[in-house]
Amino acid sequence: MRSSRFLASAFLLGLAVFTNCTKKTTSSGAKPGEEIVGEQLLAGADLTKARTNYTNYCGGCHGRDLETFVNRKWQHGDSPEALFKGIKHGYPNQGMPAYATTFTDQEIQHLVSYIREGIVAQRGKPEAKANVNTSRSEKLSFQLDTVLTGLDVPWAMAFLPNGDMLVTERGGTLYRFTKDRQLQKVAGTPEVLAQGQGGLLDVKLHPNFAKNNLVFLSYSAVKKDGGQTLSTTALMRARLDGNTLADQKVIFEAQPWARTRHHYGSRIEFGRDGYLYFTMGDRGGTKINPQNLGVHAGKTHRIKEDGSIPADNPFVKQADALPSIYTFGNRNAQGMAVNPATGDLWLHEHGPKGGDEVNIVKKGANYGWAEVTHGIDYNGSIISDLKQKEGITDPIKIWVPSIAPSGMAFVTGGRYKGWEGSLLVGSLSFKFLSRLEVDGNKIVREERLLQDIGRIRDVRVSPDGYVYVAVEKPGAIYRLVPVSQ
Repeated sequence: MRSSRFLASAFLLGLAVFTNCTKKTTSSGAKPGEEIVGEQLLAGADLTKARTNYTNYCGGCHGRDLETFVNRKWQHGDSPEALFKGIKHGYPNQGMPAYATTFTDQEIQHLVSYIREGIVAQRGKPEAKANVNTSRSEKLSFQLDTVLTGLDVPWAMAFLPNGDMLVTERGGTLYRFTKDRQLQKVAGTPEVLAQGQGGLLDVKLHPNFAKNNLVFLSYSAVKKDGGQTLSTTALMRARLDGNTLADQKVIFEAQPWARTRHHYGSRIEFGRDGYLYFTMGDRGGTKINPQNLGVHAGKTHRIKEDGSIPADNPFVKQADALPSIYTFGNRNAQGMAVNPATGDLWLHEHGPKGGDEVNIVKKGANYGWAEVTHGIDYNGSIISDLKQKEGITDPIKIWVPSIAPSGMAFVTGGRYKGWEGSLLVGSLSFKFLSRLEVDGNKIVREERLLQDIGRIRDVRVSPDGYVYVAVEKPGAIYRLVPVSQ
């Protein structure tokens, strides 16, 4: 159960293109029932309330300092009126609910002003740089090595046997970053819908890559249907031949396709059983998809490397169920990794406003979304009064408020003394790296590192045992290098 998490608030996800306009207009006040659309220069109590509303309802997805708005290409116009309309009435297909019952018109107007003023202020700030000074955790000290900069949203990393790294850029590009730090484009990537939370997403090497050179990509596939643009979560298998993806084969396309632009899930992992597991978000169908075994959305899936179905999948013999489904009742999982101590597959998923989770993947399990949840909807409405229910598998970790988890890795090897076996999870919302101490199948404590490093999109451990984190907007990849105390 649960969310690009993309997460965190979906506030303003599909709103207008913002232009750098500093002109302020003052509303004379609205008559009853009349919408307020002007801008006001905020101060005092109005500024405090607008900041509080933004932090509580928007900051999880868009950054508490409005940093993700800067240089964003928006979709629905660039005026205060368009922003006001989007906040009040929402864009459900893009993951943004309406706030008409949450805020008064005056409060929405103040939010518009706060956002526009904040973007101007952000554009005047120098580009943030990672702190290269020594950081101290409870167990060890480390420094950040800046590996790669100049990206936008590096969604995933994978390490090649020769020391090179593959990096997906959500906009649709796959890069090879060589061990001598040259950035090269890889040809042959699939067409993607790079809108909302969609694009080129995860990349995973075949366990036997050294012999077969097989690579797996997840992405938001796109097609036209009756004048509408639809998308879905898809998986491609290809052979990496130099800097080209050859012998491409689409091994999975989720059904049905949808007009929404969010909750694609898309993390890929190979289990100890050799099968390919991947996540798929609910695509915005909160009340419809996760508990419906007749659709792919809101599930974890298990397939063979060629896309065929393992005979022992839990719902293979159930006539009304799709055979690839391995778990259901998931919201939007964007982190997955094998626990090296137990061999179990772990994942985390976004809650709505509160209720992010870590779950252990169990055959046929129902994780409850949206019948049970520890969160509420982004606009404050109740999704479910239940936090537990018979037949629902409980999470082993819950975050309230949401941290918007993304990326997951277990610490292996001996480079990080005291971190052995820890689970690492990135936070998009609060911009930190969570180190979770694990005892068997329990998480016993949490330490938060790299405070304000940026929105962490992915966390990986390289074959030589180093921890890498990818942050977005501006996109960069860092390596954690332990140092002597």
